[in-house]
Amino acid sequence: MERLPYRATQAAAIYDSIQQLPVVALLENVRSLYNVGAFFRTADATGLRKLYLCGITGRPPHTGIRKTALGAEASVPWEYAADPVAQATALRGEGCEIAAVETSVRSVDLFDWEPAFPVCLVFGNEIDGISPELSALADTHVRIPMLGTKHSLNVATAGGVVIYELLRKYRILAARP
Repeated sequence: MERLPYRATQAAAIYDSIQQLPVVALLENVRSLYNVGAFFRTADATGLRKLYLCGITGRPPHTGIRKTALGAEASVPWEYAADPVAQATALRGEGCEIAAVETSVRSVDLFDWEPAFPVCLVFGNEIDGISPELSALADTHVRIPMLGTKHSLNVATAGGVVIYELLRKYRILAARP
């Protein structure tokens, strides 16, 4: 069977009005270069506006990122920011809703969340999560439903789940007259 790029199919026509998803992702101290590369792939696939790589998060060019990004690190806009709190504050000043993807007492279910685009999604360290300072800055905390015995997903997997849900929600908004 011949593989065909999604944009070449008729099913892709419902996305024609979306040139860019008004979402950025801020990665705070993500240790795994493979996770960073996976974020680049997801960002490319969804038309994410930009990636902010903060703190100790690895950045291109790096073999570990390139191995999972498969070239997306060259097509996705990204920026390094040493201070994630300052970067999130600047993005809020540009009108972004700051949404921490983390389970907390104030978290809303991903599928119930009504984002105020543009959105800055904040993802934290694989072990420690989002820093308390960045968590306190967030306008919204969003949780992914977890029905099994584990309480979290791999950060790159969580990124894919949340970003694609935002693409779905934005597509509905963009289709409204």
